Amino acid sequence: MTQTYEYNGFTLRVAVESAFRSHAALAGTNNPGYVAVVRICESGSSVSRFASLRLGNTVGRAFASKNDALTGGYSAARTIVDDLVG
Repeated sequence: MTQTYEYNGFTLRVAVESAFRSHAALAGTNNPGYVAVVRICESGSSVSRFASLRLGNTVGRAFASKNDALTGGYSAARTIVDDLVG
């Protein structure tokens, strides 16, 4: 699942990957966990400003759902752009 957003002159691409947890962490749960992969490009360019970021929820844990990962990645990307633009 990938979503693209325009925000303050930047293109934010947020992808969601599953099965983020290790094999040992998967034992005993049906939820694989999800991670957001964020790319930030200037509008009209496909070249990222910096390396893709893989983001989890808190304390390095995976997101519980695809929607949480997508929303969390988008929110983090906006915060990064706001910090860059200042």
